[in-house]
Amino acid sequence: MHIDAPFGRMLTAMVTPFNKDLSIDWAGVERLAKHLANNGHDGIVVNGTTGEAPTTKPEEKDEIIRVVKAAVGSQIKVLAGAGDNETSFSIDQAKRAEKAGADGLLIVVPYYNKPPQAGIKAHFLAVANSTSLPVMMYDIPGRTGVEMESDTIISLYEHPQIVALKDAKGNVAATSWVIKRSGIPVYSGDDILNLPFLSIGAVGFVSVCGHTVGNQLKEMLNAWFAGNSARALEIHQQLLPVFTGTFRTQGAILTKAALNMLGLPGGFTRLPLVDATDAQIAQLREDLQQGGVALN
Repeated sequence: MHIDAPFGRMLTAMVTPFNKDLSIDWAGVERLAKHLANNGHDGIVVNGTTGEAPTTKPEEKDEIIRVVKAAVGSQIKVLAGAGDNETSFSIDQAKRAEKAGADGLLIVVPYYNKPPQAGIKAHFLAVANSTSLPVMMYDIPGRTGVEMESDTIISLYEHPQIVALKDAKGNVAATSWVIKRSGIPVYSGDDILNLPFLSIGAVGFVSVCGHTVGNQLKEMLNAWFAGNSARALEIHQQLLPVFTGTFRTQGAILTKAALNMLGLPGGFTRLPLVDATDAQIAQLREDLQQGGVALN
């Protein structure tokens, strides 16, 4: 079964660089977006959890979309996180994202409320019906407290604007069946499972480690889809220290530390996140070097 990748294969959920005073580093946003566009990426996701969306204001989210879109033009896709645990606010964010120039939306299962499957389905349909943008659903029960059941995913994929699923559920068996039953394009949302997900029919990645190893992940994708599974496995194993090291604490914290090490705009974090400690940075440096990342 051949499944198209509606947003390309290699996407990264981009951090939002903050200055020391915790204002947004707009030049850094532009520079980082261009760096990703030039290093293996088909798309960027802004205003996601890795972008610290819980701590950015709606006006900041709009401007992030505009700045990133202006930086990359039509070179790559720009998706915007617009999900919230209030459906009416999600709809408002979706409309704002469309107006700001996003090419698509990433909508997460409503978090904290723990809605039933009927509520999850109604939420996604309401958001999808509110704009003309294509929607990637996002299933990450470790953050939301509730998973999308397979029947819910398959039913929602019947909507013409719901075109993909970012899967960070870690349940390869369930996702195998979803792909077989529906043919939905699935993007791995957990870097260490990128290759296993390709083996069950995923079309690509929405990565965090793409900030540091985007070209290597794109090479893994190209190798896999060219039929060279041995090379894909070689890259996977080489990058294991990067995958593990980036998530020893919250991914945005260590990704920003890694970018700072590379001379790229990572910057600082807004509370309730806190910047990496000296010990965490030392461990991360070791992890990245073991994974083949050349550091300054």
